Amino acid sequence: MKSENEEKAPLHPAIKRTRLSSTDILLLITISLFIFLYIVSLVMFQNNNFGKFSVFFNTFFNEKPYLLMLSLGLTVVMISGSIDISVGGVTGLVAMVIAVMLTENGINAIWTIPAALGIGLAFGIVQGFLISYMEIQPFIVTLSGMFFARGMISVIRAVSVPISDPLFMSWSNAKLYIPFLYNTRRNGTLDIAYLVPAGIIALVVLAILIILLKYTKFGRSLYAVGGNRQSALLMGIDVKKTKFMAHVLCGLLAGIGGFLFTLGMPSGSPDYGRGYEIQAIASSIIGGTMLSGGVGLPFGTFFGVLINLLIQRVVPMFGLTEASWPTIITSAFLFAFIVMQSVLSIVGKKDGGFRALLPQWIGFKSKTGKETLDAKRRYDPD
Repeated sequence: MKSENEEKAPLHPAIKRTRLSSTDILLLITISLFIFLYIVSLVMFQNNNFGKFSVFFNTFFNEKPYLLMLSLGLTVVMISGSIDISVGGVTGLVAMVIAVMLTENGINAIWTIPAALGIGLAFGIVQGFLISYMEIQPFIVTLSGMFFARGMISVIRAVSVPISDPLFMSWSNAKLYIPFLYNTRRNGTLDIAYLVPAGIIALVVLAILIILLKYTKFGRSLYAVGGNRQSALLMGIDVKKTKFMAHVLCGLLAGIGGFLFTLGMPSGSPDYGRGYEIQAIASSIIGGTMLSGGVGLPFGTFFGVLINLLIQRVVPMFGLTEASWPTIITSAFLFAFIVMQSVLSIVGKKDGGFRALLPQWIGFKSKTGKETLDAKRRYDPD
């Protein structure tokens, strides 16, 4: 015989509904937006070889892998609740230092790697100390860092310095072909897709950063500090050290980005790196990283970069050949995502769902038709 408890048990257990977090919502929107834009581009520009595998890899992995590095660095510091606008200047400084090392001092190309990493770490350590331990505003500190880097570029050399070192150029020109991804040209030859070393390095660093933020104590501390500083302190997290390490990691990624940029553009110039920090911030925010801190994923930033690169590739195909048009369209997406983040933040903190966005002096009705919020009763209950 069945017990009394078994007889009363429901035949179908209740299904527990899980609410999507702000991180999940923003990531879903970013990925969906990229897929939508790419499919539309494929349909509209199918006669421009846009659907070729080689074009895909060149657009998203081979041309600007440094942008992914800078965006990932911004993602790390923005999750912690900070900001770093010196990454563009660091990129230009690394390129100039490498160019001078190879062309005028005859140094082996191997030493350009520690030089690039050292420059990035130096900026990260100094700026991270001033921001986390001296508690100076991050915008002011990193703005000074950006001006210092730009000034140092002109001090080193005020003109463009091309690189012709054989070893470095062999790294720059190397290609890893993917034999199963190809298209046939009209003359019968194969157009095989490939990855350049800079693109491979960028993808490896992306994978490492995903693991670092998801499965390590540092990653959990980073989200806790950015989400709520006081709660992180009560949890025993060293807030200052965490924010310091976030800036050090951002500096390291900026150094790697500078090295990858030089691989793709083997030269140094005072004009390199200008505006790159804005592109990196835009890619990070479009990828779902919130300016308020505590929310963001490297994987989302990756898709934010893809959207940015797709815009830069597609906009000229519409006949908008002015260099400013991709920036204008990217800024429009950036504005939309900032507004979306604000909406999600307000809705998440207040009861009443999207109705919480309404000003207090606007009344609205509940599902039953009865008035549940009235400005006059709220401010004058008598």
